[in-house]
Amino acid sequence: MKKKKLKKGPKLFLISLIILLIIGGIIIKQTDKHTNKKMTQEEKNLQKLKKIPYYKQQNKTRYLKYQKENPELSTENIVIYVNIGIDKPYYTNTKPSKNLNTNIVLVNKYNYLTESYTPKNLETIDLAYARSGMQLVSEAKDAFEKLSKDAKNEGLNIIAMSSYRSYDYQVDLYNNYVKTDGQQAADTYSARAGFSEHQTGLAVDVYNKTLPYTSFEQTEEFNWMQENAYKYGFILRFPKDKVSITGYQYESWHYRYVGKTIAKYIYKHKLTLEEYYVKKVEN
Repeated sequence: MKKKKLKKGPKLFLISLIILLIIGGIIIKQTDKHTNKKMTQEEKNLQKLKKIPYYKQQNKTRYLKYQKENPELSTENIVIYVNIGIDKPYYTNTKPSKNLNTNIVLVNKYNYLTESYTPKNLETIDLAYARSGMQLVSEAKDAFEKLSKDAKNEGLNIIAMSSYRSYDYQVDLYNNYVKTDGQQAADTYSARAGFSEHQTGLAVDVYNKTLPYTSFEQTEEFNWMQENAYKYGFILRFPKDKVSITGYQYESWHYRYVGKTIAKYIYKHKLTLEEYYVKKVEN
């Protein structure tokens, strides 16, 4: 008895179906391979992140997202920057400042002081070293007077022209800047009320009595401060190469008291107060 031959139509259909299944299997395999590779890389990144001493589990998603957006940054800097908060827009995700009435209180665009906060032990700086009415916290005031006196002995004038500012004072100051330059520009050089370091009583703006404070970098006094400020417990708060971290334009005249030990560490390692805070205070 002769076997019936399959018609060409069904035969071609079966062959086509087999080919499609093979192709589909290859595509699925390649997709799974790509997915697994991607997951493995993410896991590797996470393992590296977890090795950083100041890694925070609650920031895991933010670390990975920020790392993806900034692949040129080191793993350590990814952790530091996210912990500082700069993966978020300024003045968002804010929180009350901690360590109040200490040298390591951090006030910036993510950490704020309340309207009622006034630092303890405010004292007026001697008129030999400041404009009238300038105040700093006692320890900072004594350190600044010593700094200014020693500079004067070398023929230099380092004078406090702005120091402690109340919350209400900052409200008026900031609003005037906004009226003049607009909020976007004002935010690059002036703090909103509650977010100003001057409210801590630990920050001081200086000049040399000859040039305006905005030209302080052009003076011999600035060069002296670069080499000696840390010896008295002061740091240049908003360095030229750290704008993306501090959130403020470079200010050669703005110094912050943190105490001699911390100032020396920050000076030696070329850090901002934000970076030091993540590495040594929060950790």
